[in-house]
Amino acid sequence: MTDLSRRDFLKQVALAGAGMQVALLCPGLAKASTAPKMSIAKYRTSPAETEGVAEEAVRLTRQAIEALGGMSRFVSKGHVVWVKPNIAWDRTPEQAGNTNPDVVATVIKMCYEAGAKQVMVGDNPCNAGERTYPNSRIQPAAEKAGARVVRLDQRKFKKTALNGKALKEWEIYSEMIEVDTFINIPIAKHHSLAGATLAMKNLMGVCGGARNRFHQDLTNVLPDLAAFMKPKLTILDGIRVLPVNGPVGGNLEDVKRKDTVVAGVDQVAIDAFGATLLDMEPKKISHIVEAANRGLGTMDFASLSPVESLV
Repeated sequence: MTDLSRRDFLKQVALAGAGMQVALLCPGLAKASTAPKMSIAKYRTSPAETEGVAEEAVRLTRQAIEALGGMSRFVSKGHVVWVKPNIAWDRTPEQAGNTNPDVVATVIKMCYEAGAKQVMVGDNPCNAGERTYPNSRIQPAAEKAGARVVRLDQRKFKKTALNGKALKEWEIYSEMIEVDTFINIPIAKHHSLAGATLAMKNLMGVCGGARNRFHQDLTNVLPDLAAFMKPKLTILDGIRVLPVNGPVGGNLEDVKRKDTVVAGVDQVAIDAFGATLLDMEPKKISHIVEAANRGLGTMDFASLSPVESLV
């Protein structure tokens, strides 16, 4: 064996040993490094009855998360988890104004199955929470799944340094950034100002204060929030979508069925794919482009080789 080949051999042995140490000492890190970054689960049919849609939501959500390596990749025993759906509007699930309640409930159950100590669910809604929480059916579904549903206490919004381009600091709900795992569960909808409300736009619900000021520069505000919050897991509800007249909706004729749930660790890729569910081009949605330019993720979701499942 020559000196050169001997050095190469020893180098490879050292690298292999280091890999084994990572696997033994940090199994979660080793698993995450090789696990898929994105999964897309689609349903074979488009059931109309309430029970059928509920079953669809459960199966798609479980499949999308299991394809990433399971909830244990993101939640460990004893973790406190915050699940952040869109609960902004006084709308029923059929109107597609908020996240599907059965998607939310399934995520909660999977968190507990992975060993979570507590799962909290909450949003800073646009309409009164007294109406949005029950009428969205997220509150009863989440409580039945064992979560603590939180009506946000205005005293717990704390001025926080974000160090973003547009947001140097803002009032952020303290409990949402103190948990072990933050999971973002948006719904795919049109938005009259942002173009689309998807994962990054859903993060406005962690903020207090005069959020209408965000509308002056959503292109930078939304990537600022995405860079600060860094959800461990993002799950996009694309079962019913609202491709027009969002984000409030209300007209059932505006709702389209896409029967899809997407999960992953790349917010930008998920938003780019979500735009296609709304028949939009990601490159025409300025905050998605800005987030990609900042290196927060990729718009080329296909480059992640997402795991695709037909359930």
